[in-house]
Amino acid sequence: MAANLPHFRSIPPVFVIFFLIGLVFAPLAQTRAQPPGLMLANVYADQDDLEAYWVSEKLDGVRAYWDGAQFLSRQGNRFHAPAWFSSGFPEVPLDGELWMGRGTFEKLMGAVRQQEPDDALWQRVRFMVFDMPEARGNFDQRLGTLRRLLATPPSPYIEVVRQFRLATRAQLQSKLDSVVDGGGEGLMLHRGDSLYRAARTDDLLKVKTHDDAEARVLEHLPGQGKYAGLLGSLVVQTPAGLSFRLGTGFTDAQRRTPPPVGSLVTYKFFGKTRNGIPRFASFLRVRQEVKGISQH
Repeated sequence: MAANLPHFRSIPPVFVIFFLIGLVFAPLAQTRAQPPGLMLANVYADQDDLEAYWVSEKLDGVRAYWDGAQFLSRQGNRFHAPAWFSSGFPEVPLDGELWMGRGTFEKLMGAVRQQEPDDALWQRVRFMVFDMPEARGNFDQRLGTLRRLLATPPSPYIEVVRQFRLATRAQLQSKLDSVVDGGGEGLMLHRGDSLYRAARTDDLLKVKTHDDAEARVLEHLPGQGKYAGLLGSLVVQTPAGLSFRLGTGFTDAQRRTPPPVGSLVTYKFFGKTRNGIPRFASFLRVRQEVKGISQH
C-alpha cells in the first residue's frame, strides 16, 4: 500500500473529488432511471362519442411502468419489488398500476415505498396492466396484443385490466354508480383509435362522481360541541394559494391525531365557487409524499 501512495497523491485533487462523489451517489443512480413517457388522463367532460372508448375501472393504486426488467414510477424511481414477484413477467414495456384491491391505498403505499420489500405485503399486490406503450397500432390493436400476451398469465401477480364497451351516458352513469357503491373510485375511458403518446390527452379520460385535489395544511382549528378537545377543521392552502377550511370527512381517530401542519392532504369536492374555492370539500386522506411515487 505504501508504494501506491505517491502515485495516488499525483492525481489532481479535482479528479479525486469526482471519484468520491461517484462512490457516494452510485447507490442512488441504481434506483433512478430516465422517467418513462406515460400517457396521462384528462377529466371526462360529457364527451358524446362514448362508443369510441373502452371502459375500465379506475384503480386506486400506484402508477407503475414495467420496462421489461424493473418497475419505475412516473418520475423514474424504482419500486423495490421482490424478485419472485416479477418472475416470468414479459420482457417488454407494460403500463399499469400496482394494486391491492379497493380501499387499500394506504396499505399499498406501505409496501411500495420500502427499500427492503416486505414479502407478506407484496403477496397481496397485483400488477394490473392496461397498455403496451411500445406495441404497434392504436389502442384497439395494442389491447389485442396485450390480451394475447397474457392469455396464459406467466405469474399470479400480473393481470390485464378488464376493458369493456358502453354505448350511452346512461349506461356509463349506471356503471359508475355500481363501481362507486362497491367501494371503487371511478372509471377510465380509453379511445380505441388512439396511439400511445407521452402527454395528457382526451384519448384517456377519468370519470368520477367527484373531483379531488391536494392542499397543504396551514393550521388546526379546535372543535366544539361533540368535538370539543379534538380537531374541528383544518385550514389548508391549494397550490394556487387559495386557503379554506376542511372540516368534514375525518374519523374520530384522525380528529384526535390530525394531519400535521405542513403535510399534504387529499380532499374531494363538488365544483368550485366563483372565487375558486372548492364546494363541499371533504377530507379523504393524508397524501404520502414519497419522492417519485405518484398514485396516477
